[in-house]
Amino acid sequence: MPADLQADHVGKIYGGQVAVRDLSFTVERGSFFSILGPSGCGKTTLLRMIAGFLAPDSGQIHIGGQPMNGVPPNRRPVNMVFQHLALFPMMSVGENVGYGLARRGVAKAEIAKKVGDMLARVSLPGMEKKRVDQLSGGQRQRVAIARSLVLEPTLLLLDEPLGALDLKLREHMKVELKQLQAAFGTTFVYITHDQSEALVLSDHVAVMNAGSFEQVGTPQALYYQPQTPFVAGFVGSNNRIAAKASAASASDGLASFVTDQGLTMRARAVGAIAAGQKIEAFVRPEAVSLARVASELPADHPAHTGQVESILFDGANSAALLRETASRTEFRIALPQTGRFADLKIGETVSFSFDPQQAVCFAAKA
Repeated sequence: MPADLQADHVGKIYGGQVAVRDLSFTVERGSFFSILGPSGCGKTTLLRMIAGFLAPDSGQIHIGGQPMNGVPPNRRPVNMVFQHLALFPMMSVGENVGYGLARRGVAKAEIAKKVGDMLARVSLPGMEKKRVDQLSGGQRQRVAIARSLVLEPTLLLLDEPLGALDLKLREHMKVELKQLQAAFGTTFVYITHDQSEALVLSDHVAVMNAGSFEQVGTPQALYYQPQTPFVAGFVGSNNRIAAKASAASASDGLASFVTDQGLTMRARAVGAIAAGQKIEAFVRPEAVSLARVASELPADHPAHTGQVESILFDGANSAALLRETASRTEFRIALPQTGRFADLKIGETVSFSFDPQQAVCFAAKA
């Protein structure tokens, strides 16, 4: 599959600080590619270099197979959707969508046809005469996307486009965006700090930290096979445990470790781990089994006991916070959706265990 976007050793420095560090990656044609990372990691700087608003200090960017260094934004086969959409309030919906076509000198009759077709494709048929302030947040979002896609760009760049929406609408628009991208087949490059958006929407995700990509992969690969402690901690929820390896990682890929408080556990080692080495282990809340008696837990997984300190009710995302009895290590454990623990009480002592293959550990950085 040919690449619609290729970056080769791209770098950018601001005031002596590295914003983007020697990045190389490709985005396949027709795919949904997200760049996920915390504020200040360099993702917006990277997007602005792709769009042409910033020039890289090093490296080269290709879009649609053509080199882009020195090409101004208005000459690039790229359009951008911002968080605050930047729709023209004095224009109708149809005028907003057709604005770029009018700037290109397209005939009015053709603009009207293209705008009508595009609004129908984004589920806003017949809305040409509506004012922008008569639209809901989700409708305005679709108008902004239609305005960009009507120009048939090679790339559509989206910079935190759902950030200004309320939670319910954001969840709805995630599904709509994914469906729109699949329907149009345009390559989307999406910037977000929201891991849920990146995981739900994307074919591939790049997790960015301090100007570099820590890992690039499918959402499933990032979630189940994180390759760095940062990815393990940033993607999804995790119980992070600092410990020391009590033995070198074994042939089954598992490492045994013990915390300073004496809690002994095992987890799948990512990379070689030597006895005595400091490690960081990560156990996902949903990978932990909970029971009122230890005999109800899988017999082949080490069992622990703990006291419930707090119950975090959030429907399907409900969890319990507890402390392991001997070491006082805190664990967050997802509650099953069956309602089996609907009567769980603070102060109650429970048993828990997890499959060591479902946890990961890394050698700690010195």
